[in-house]
Amino acid sequence: MSTESVLADGVREALAVDPEEFDARAEEEAEIVKQGLRDGAFDNHQSIVGFEYEFYAVADGRWSEESRAGEYALMRVPRRLLELMGFEKELGLHNAEMSTSPQPLSDHGLRAQLAEVRARLEAAENTAGVEGMRLVSDALWTIPPTGETARGYLTDSVDVDGVTVAVNMSDAVRYHAMANTGGDEHRGTVVKAPGVSLAADTVMPESLITSIQPHYQVAQADTLPQHFRYALRIAGPLLALGVNSPFFPPDLYDEGWDGERVLAEGATENRIHVFESVLNARTDEGKVRFPREFHDIETAVDRIVADETLIPMPEPEGTDRFDDEFATFRTKHGSYWRWVRPVFEGASRSSANARIEFRPIPGQPTVRDSIAFQAAFAGLMQALPQQEHPVIGLDWETARDNFYAAVAGGLDAEIEWVGLDGERTTDTDALYADLLDHAEAGLRTAGCPDEEAAAWLAPLRWRVANRTTPASWKRDRVRERLGAGDDFETAVYDTQREYIDRQAETLIEGGFSAWANSN
Repeated sequence: MSTESVLADGVREALAVDPEEFDARAEEEAEIVKQGLRDGAFDNHQSIVGFEYEFYAVADGRWSEESRAGEYALMRVPRRLLELMGFEKELGLHNAEMSTSPQPLSDHGLRAQLAEVRARLEAAENTAGVEGMRLVSDALWTIPPTGETARGYLTDSVDVDGVTVAVNMSDAVRYHAMANTGGDEHRGTVVKAPGVSLAADTVMPESLITSIQPHYQVAQADTLPQHFRYALRIAGPLLALGVNSPFFPPDLYDEGWDGERVLAEGATENRIHVFESVLNARTDEGKVRFPREFHDIETAVDRIVADETLIPMPEPEGTDRFDDEFATFRTKHGSYWRWVRPVFEGASRSSANARIEFRPIPGQPTVRDSIAFQAAFAGLMQALPQQEHPVIGLDWETARDNFYAAVAGGLDAEIEWVGLDGERTTDTDALYADLLDHAEAGLRTAGCPDEEAAAWLAPLRWRVANRTTPASWKRDRVRERLGAGDDFETAVYDTQREYIDRQAETLIEGGFSAWANSN
């Protein structure tokens, strides 16, 4: 039986699930979660950090014919290779994801996170190199596979006995089920971003994007609402520091959008536009959005249950996990897409936890820069509630506007902040001095020596001081190439190749600041 036929059968099984019964199970299990919260099952003696790191694969010019044919063109990762690397599959066949082991928030814990990412990524790169490919840490790929267009790669699908199957999507039923749920009004996808409107039958266009996702596990679950409210206030400022997707593959741009117009009117973080537009087309109310705040822990649980069901998957089989008691609730949470979201889970009662998954930050040029965001987020989650920082008084609408201002303009955006004195400011230097000082203070209270706490955040302070982000680095190089006479496609492709060349030298051990300092 072909892979497509097996997938189609799995999709049909998922579509046969009664959504009302699925929602009823999730609602019943939510009461189990609430009782566990009341009983202290999700409490821990200290804060814990974790990390998810997404990559895409490109041809490095060695060994295989496909690799030699395309310089840094996108490549599909063989499933056997993914298993050898110890990485997890993501949406597209070109994707790979790493998840770190949770560690205590401390200097040793952060060092363990950094060491684990470096060790596993180095081993994965060595394994991928045998196939003539390398893994890239980035936010949005721009060079399609050799001999293909980005549009063709992202929209290629087949009909298998009435089930739509995306040709270049991983063989996970939930991914393919998204293309076959809902009525006719929810069929199909359109990527909507400045200059781009790509129509597709499936959610495969989401595979354009990759991210990093720091996790912060609170020590006491009942403090999650306060931490969450602070997380919403720092989402815009941290995203502005991390923007890294100013360009799409050139063949996706609408007519009339040349290089100069993209530079003048394009966003700095198109990843946000892609994720929102692709998945929000599937439901009546947008599932991917800047979330509302909540003031009690049970409201967080209720909102997950009340979220519109996209994929009513069959009831999962038990695996002797603690959270198997609320497995349907966890399944529903899997499509509760918010840029900041609460998580309740645990393989055992001792490891059960309530945490915040911070999703705004795109993939970064180097591991060191990626872990800097993890340290900043964790430090802020530690310090802001402890010091009762007045930025929690910033109204929700302004926090949301800050987020989308960062999407559009990165560090050039006007972002409103409330300083320690309670005064509002849009001064970039004042904002980040306060933000990063508090992140550093949070790391110190978690046990980091002064010099180490400062070192974790140094890559982000450098970005502020130099007004340089990965997105601005890419934009500057495209602008220079256009000025030298290159057409837009060549300028974007050659900038992407330079990005990957620089990353090859610095991904594991170096830092993004070296890229600018070596010009």
